[in-house]
Amino acid sequence: IQIRSDKDKEIHIRYSITGVGADQPPMEVFSIDPVSGRMYVTRPMDREERASYHLRAHAVDMNGNKVENPIDLYIYVIDMNDNRPEFINQVYNGSVDEGSKPGTYVMTVTANDADDSTTANGMVRYRIVTQTPQSPSQNMFTINSETGDIVTVAAGLDREKVQQYIVIVQATDMEGNLNYGLSNTATAIITVTDVNDNPPEFTTSTYSGEVPENRVEVVVANLTVMDRDQPHSPNWNAVYRIISGDPSGHFTIRTDPVTNEGMVTVVKAVDYEMNRAFMLTVMVSNQAPLASGIQMSFQSTAGVTISVTDVNEAPYFPTNHKLIRLEEGVPTGTVLTTFSAVDPDRFMQQAVRYSKLSDPANWLNINATNGQITTAAVLDRESDYIKNNVYEATFLAADNGIPPASGTGTLQIYLIDINDNAPELLPKEAQICEKPNLNVINITAADADIDPNVGPFVFELPSVPSAVRKNWTITRLNGDYAQLSLRIMYLEAGVYDVPIIVTDSGNPPLYNTSIIKVKVCPCDENGDCTTIGAVAAAGLGTGAIIAILICIIILLTMVLLFVVWMKRREKERHTKQLLIDPEDDVRDNILKYDEEGGGEEDQDYDLSQLQQPETMDHVLNKTPGVRRVDERPIGAEPQYPIRPVIPHPGDIGDFINEGLRAADNDPTAPPYDSLLVFDYEGSGSTAGSVSSLNSSSSGDQDYDYLNDWGPRFKKLADMYGGGEED
Repeated sequence: IQIRSDKDKEIHIRYSITGVGADQPPMEVFSIDPVSGRMYVTRPMDREERASYHLRAHAVDMNGNKVENPIDLYIYVIDMNDNRPEFINQVYNGSVDEGSKPGTYVMTVTANDADDSTTANGMVRYRIVTQTPQSPSQNMFTINSETGDIVTVAAGLDREKVQQYIVIVQATDMEGNLNYGLSNTATAIITVTDVNDNPPEFTTSTYSGEVPENRVEVVVANLTVMDRDQPHSPNWNAVYRIISGDPSGHFTIRTDPVTNEGMVTVVKAVDYEMNRAFMLTVMVSNQAPLASGIQMSFQSTAGVTISVTDVNEAPYFPTNHKLIRLEEGVPTGTVLTTFSAVDPDRFMQQAVRYSKLSDPANWLNINATNGQITTAAVLDRESDYIKNNVYEATFLAADNGIPPASGTGTLQIYLIDINDNAPELLPKEAQICEKPNLNVINITAADADIDPNVGPFVFELPSVPSAVRKNWTITRLNGDYAQLSLRIMYLEAGVYDVPIIVTDSGNPPLYNTSIIKVKVCPCDENGDCTTIGAVAAAGLGTGAIIAILICIIILLTMVLLFVVWMKRREKERHTKQLLIDPEDDVRDNILKYDEEGGGEEDQDYDLSQLQQPETMDHVLNKTPGVRRVDERPIGAEPQYPIRPVIPHPGDIGDFINEGLRAADNDPTAPPYDSLLVFDYEGSGSTAGSVSSLNSSSSGDQDYDYLNDWGPRFKKLADMYGGGEED
């Protein structure tokens, strides 16, 4: 475009532009000739980047003064078809049920074109290029050219035949003109979903199994089915049910979640004597209902024959626990009842034997053949083995089947009480004041029997001896209690045995004469026995108490005198020992103060054990560096020169020379008495042995042999031997 002012004929005008694309980013997209006013584009433009520009043009004179008001310039970029349609996704996933009718919606694909959508450059159209597989028709789907909706166009979708279709969809702009438009493609994956259009069918019409009687949770038979629907889906999972042949509910059918097989399982024990076989009719279906229009197959029903095998069943007691009632105290050998068992194996000829399993008191016997129960001892209701008047015993009934079977039964014997226990007086001891009317003794009775063979009790004093009724009296309080008190005004303190006759209310009644020990004692104003009174009541008079105290004092005095005598005797014996001279003591006593060393007993030893052993293997194999301090070194021994021995006068000198000679001439001698090896410097020393030195008091001893001992003894040889120059 060119801009121009009407005043350019009068004055010189300069033109300029401002705005986005000029002096604002993007910068210098447009430029203007300041003299002629022509505008130019400086670089290629992209409508998809910016579709329009808004600029302002200015006109000023040479001095920069505004000549015209700024004008607005609107520049629009014309679209060109330079962009292909782009799918939102390169791969689209959709699904459709098998057996769907034509026109069923599947999925939608979408492509966008960056060009102007108001022109043909941006108008996209869709079409299906290919379909894989082309079964049962090559055109199973169609696509809406404008919206991209994919729908079924033909019938015959069957998942069991084709599970998935791959459809290539093409999007083209220029309204789908393949000659001028730009195109792009995407992949649509269509999965045919399963519907329950195949009923499950048994692989065979009859099944059979076998089960032992009295067993539960046992799998009798496995029912196999075939279903062409999607595995491990509700359309495939089988559901089994028994429709006839099991009215008592002995069996159920569970589905194996992995194999889809039906497991006929026993849930209620079967009895061979009642049913030897079962004929079941079973039906199979799916968890999901069949699709509309699909009928059940006749192969969805099958028969199952189950045989019951007989096993040896344990005998059982029809009445368990069995309760009988009888009086206690029946004599030994009394027949109580017959406790018999029944063997359920009617088709086996077996004998039942009876034995005791538990009889805590060992009161009963049972006939091993017929189960008759007799008493082996007298039954006592008051025994500790009775709980709530009931004695309980357990018996065993075993047959002779293979293998043997046994059952247990419990017999409960309710013992009716009889009056076989006389009452006992309580308490056994009591105390009372020596004067009446201060206190009384409450007495009662205990009876091991139960009502009506217990109270009310009758308490009375015997007529013999007559002093009992003279001194004591009984007052009845109620049926179970009475009071014992003094009849006379004063009774001397002491312990009295008061007999009392107690009679129960049984039929016939039983009585018992019980003795209560009553301590009669002086009492204080509160009615309590005093201390002196209690002692007196114990039966000891004043004279007896004094005699006891005198005996105690005499005993203590004798003990004290004995201790003093022992101490004095010990002191005299010690003084006598100090006065006796040990040398004058003629007693053959040996006083051992210390032990200096071995005596005669230590000299009886074998010196050969201390000599060098014939074999040194055990020593040579010892770890290097580990050696006892008194052990002779192993290896080559240095050869010391043997010097002449000069006689020495005197026995002591001869003894020393002999010992020295023995040490010099026997280097293998053990270090028992004279030679101790403290350390071993090694072999091959150039110096001689100092053990060859000989002490002598003579002044004319020859020291020339020191020259043979090496350089270490050269100085010593010079001092004593005179040196080589002599």
